[in-house]
Amino acid sequence: MQGTVDGFSYGLVTPVVAYLMACLGGALGLRCTTRSLLVENSWRPGWLALGSVAIGSGIWTMHFVAMMGFAVEGAPVRYDAAITFASLGLAIVMVGIGIFIVGYRGATVMALFTGGTITGLGVASMHYLGMAGMRLQGSLRYDTFTVSLSVVIAVVAATAALWAAVQVRGFLWSLGASLVMGLAVTGMHYTGMAALDVHLHGSGSVTAGDPPAELLAPMMIGPLAFLVLAGVVVMFDPLMATGADRQRAEQSPRPGPALVPRPGIPAHGPGSDAARGRPPRRRTFVPAPSRGPRSRLDR
Repeated sequence: MQGTVDGFSYGLVTPVVAYLMACLGGALGLRCTTRSLLVENSWRPGWLALGSVAIGSGIWTMHFVAMMGFAVEGAPVRYDAAITFASLGLAIVMVGIGIFIVGYRGATVMALFTGGTITGLGVASMHYLGMAGMRLQGSLRYDTFTVSLSVVIAVVAATAALWAAVQVRGFLWSLGASLVMGLAVTGMHYTGMAALDVHLHGSGSVTAGDPPAELLAPMMIGPLAFLVLAGVVVMFDPLMATGADRQRAEQSPRPGPALVPRPGIPAHGPGSDAARGRPPRRRTFVPAPSRGPRSRLDR
C-alpha cells in the first residue's frame, strides 16, 4: 500500500530552522578554512579540522531538523541510533577530506574538482545513510533520476563553497557564500526527499527504534553546542574580529602552484657567468698602493 508522506508536518518551522543550521555550519566552516590559509603550517591542520567538523555538524543538524517534520500517515517513524550517529561521522570525515585537499593544494582546478566531489558525495552519503536509519512498517524506494539530481546539487554546492573559502575576500563574502551554501544543501535535502516513495506493509507489529523526539532532540544538543563553541572561537579570533584577514590575505601567498616572479630588473646581466651557465669566478681584492706621508706642498 502506498504511504502518504508529509515532509512539513510542522509547517515552515522545520525548513527554516534547517536552513539556518546549514548556514551556521557553512559560515563557521568557511571562516575556519579562510583562517587556515593565513596562519603558519603548524596551525593549519587545526583550523581545517575545526572547519570540517563545523560544516559536517551543520549539515547533519540541518538534515535531522528537517526530518523532525517528516511523517508517514498511519506509520510511526523511528530511528536507529547507531546508523544515525554513523551518518554524523561520515559527514565530518568526507567533508574533512575535501577541505584538507583544497586547504593544502589551493584553488587549482584539480583540487577544487577533487575536493568538491568528495565533499559533495559526503553530504549526499550522510543524507541517504541517515534515511537508511529510519524505521517504519514499510519499505523505502527512490527515484533514480531525482537521487542523481540531488547528488549533483550536493557536489556543485560543495565545489562552489570550497572555491569561495579559498578566495579570502572578507567577512561579507564568506557570509554570502554561506547563505548560498545553506540554500543549496537544504535544496539537496528536499530534492532527495522528493525522490522517496513509502510502501506500507500493513503489519501491526511494533517498529524497532527510538521515536524522533526521544532520539534526535538529545542527539542534536552535541552538534549545536559545538557550533556555538566554534562560533565563539571565530568571533574572538583577533584576525577575524578586526577584519585584518583580508589585509593578510593580500600580503600572504595562497597555497597552490609556485608563484611566477614579477617582472623587473634581472639578477644577472646577459654577459655574466650565471647567464652563460658557468660557475661564478672568484674575484680577488687587490689593495691600492700606499702613497706614504704627504709633504707640506701636497697639503
